[in-house]
Amino acid sequence: MTSTTPQRIFDAHLHIIDPAHPLVENNGYIPTPFTVTDYEHRINGLHIAGGAVVSGSFQAFDQSYLVDALAALGPTYVGVTQIPADTCEQQILRLHEKGIRAVRFNVARGGSASLDDMDRLARRVHDIAGWHTELYIDSRSIDDDLSSRITALPAASIGDCCTSR
Repeated sequence: MTSTTPQRIFDAHLHIIDPAHPLVENNGYIPTPFTVTDYEHRINGLHIAGGAVVSGSFQAFDQSYLVDALAALGPTYVGVTQIPADTCEQQILRLHEKGIRAVRFNVARGGSASLDDMDRLARRVHDIAGWHTELYIDSRSIDDDLSSRITALPAASIGDCCTSR
């Protein structure tokens, strides 16, 4: 007998751009609004079971939009945030309680902690809350030094910003 239950999908990377929260121009880029309501309309009928809401460079270190988006989307969604290198342990744990599960470094556009801070911050958030590190980077720019730094991290993923389309 064939099952008629639709496959459930995890949306691995989505941005919520809520004009109720501050946006910061980065290299001339500011996106158009795309709210939780817009997202829910877009995925209607797609059997999305959850997803990862990812902080963009245009959100700088603001966490309010991400916390609000996760609260609205529900517990099957998680957050990927950008935080300053000196973020205290208590703030990391507060963000974890709100559903954040990764730290992002925007190497392609900047706006997040520097690569010099990457190793230390990536290890701290992993030790404190079990988070992985996500790098938004042009994979063609990964030289031997950066490759060694990335592979030495406790848990990392790469989102290639410049893949040919």
